[in-house]
Amino acid sequence: QVQLVESGGGLVQAGGSLRLSCAASGRTSTTYAMGWFRQAPRKEREFVAAMSWSGTWRVGSTSYADSVKGRFTLSRDNAKNTMYLQMDSLKPEDTAVYYCAAKRSGLSTLTDEYAYWGQGTQVTVSS
Repeated sequence: QVQLVESGGGLVQAGGSLRLSCAASGRTSTTYAMGWFRQAPRKEREFVAAMSWSGTWRVGSTSYADSVKGRFTLSRDNAKNTMYLQMDSLKPEDTAVYYCAAKRSGLSTLTDEYAYWGQGTQVTVSS
């Protein structure tokens, strides 16, 4: 089992920045990819960004949704087993609950392939 705890959400004005954190614990040695997803009211959960976490294939490689490319950046702290999502130039349409997720095979943008999920953190961007 892998436990994920998100933090860092909040209220920010359009154009502002936030940094989300996802701390992983448990059997993290079997975690091969971690990602961020978001869900706005009355919408389906959607992919935001993902990072290849461990294994032998392109560790540290990343993938971003087109809607956030150039504005959001993933990073990691190996010592803390923590992944970060730096969100800059935020827009009202970025408002959502942001979820951290982990999976045991390669990097993926598909929600259904992630087995472990955090509780979510609210991000609200005002216009």
